[in-house]
Amino acid sequence: MASNSNVVFGDEESQVSGGTNRVQPCSSTPRKINTIDDDEGKKHNFLSLSQRLGVADFFCLDVWRASMGELLGSAVLVFMLDTIVISTFESDMKMPNLIMSILIAVVITILLLAVVPVSGGHINPVISFSAALVGIISMSRAIIYIVAQCVGAILGALALRAVVSSSIEDTFSLGGCTVTIIAPGPNGPVIVGLEMAQALWLEIFCTFVFLFASIWMAYDHRQAKALGHVTVLSIVGLVLGLLVFISTVTAKKGYGGAGMNPARCLGPAIIRGGHLWDGHWIFWVGPTIGCVAFYVYTKIIPPKHFLGEYGFKHDFVGVVKALSNV
Repeated sequence: MASNSNVVFGDEESQVSGGTNRVQPCSSTPRKINTIDDDEGKKHNFLSLSQRLGVADFFCLDVWRASMGELLGSAVLVFMLDTIVISTFESDMKMPNLIMSILIAVVITILLLAVVPVSGGHINPVISFSAALVGIISMSRAIIYIVAQCVGAILGALALRAVVSSSIEDTFSLGGCTVTIIAPGPNGPVIVGLEMAQALWLEIFCTFVFLFASIWMAYDHRQAKALGHVTVLSIVGLVLGLLVFISTVTAKKGYGGAGMNPARCLGPAIIRGGHLWDGHWIFWVGPTIGCVAFYVYTKIIPPKHFLGEYGFKHDFVGVVKALSNV
């Protein structure tokens, strides 16, 4: 298999920044860079279930230290994004959705560039889970990262709550993810927003497009090498900003737009509570289905177009095969 040393979000053997800095996990052994090993795919077939899952990562200090980058990155992400949501709609500027989307794209790009050298720069359960399905990281590392991202999101929401007034918190729900809201009507309060089914489909579609149009480049070592990490991460931020804009301008009032980041939705929901829990499951189920759909897509296309002949050793199909042999 071709070397994955230029995968932007890193693989289990090398979390990279500019192709040089790497966190060496406990569950892996060093391998040569920029070489093609015909026996590597064969050796993957004999990995045990614990090796496929990367269980040793739970006991690896470097992995937990790397997760601190995910925690802090997610905290800053939630604080910044929710602040952008509140400030753009609080102002009197025209087309607040467009301004908000542009600012979100810029913030995400900057944060990814900051966190990539530490942990691979996921700061989103969607990226961690899809990377685990594809096999770029182990499922164990993905679990550690997702827990760190959720804790970071809660801390970010707490920080935001500490600096905004109670009236802004009530009006904008801490910038959290909403499907419906209660608004005043002619005959009393009414529920406005999007139907649950519509919100779920929009979440699935936006997550898949996010993975297909941007994260794909980060996973593919050839494109990451050709374009460069700064360009790839800028595209990731740009695609997310566009999807936020599309989901907000095409939906009804009361719907906060596609989340595409379950941790970001969880933080304000835990701190603020109330109606933020209404339909909250959509922001987890939708991205999960989108990740699975993207993984199926990577298995359908010609293997040499993406992962090479053998694929990554933590690939989900390989985990299932190992499980069946237990």
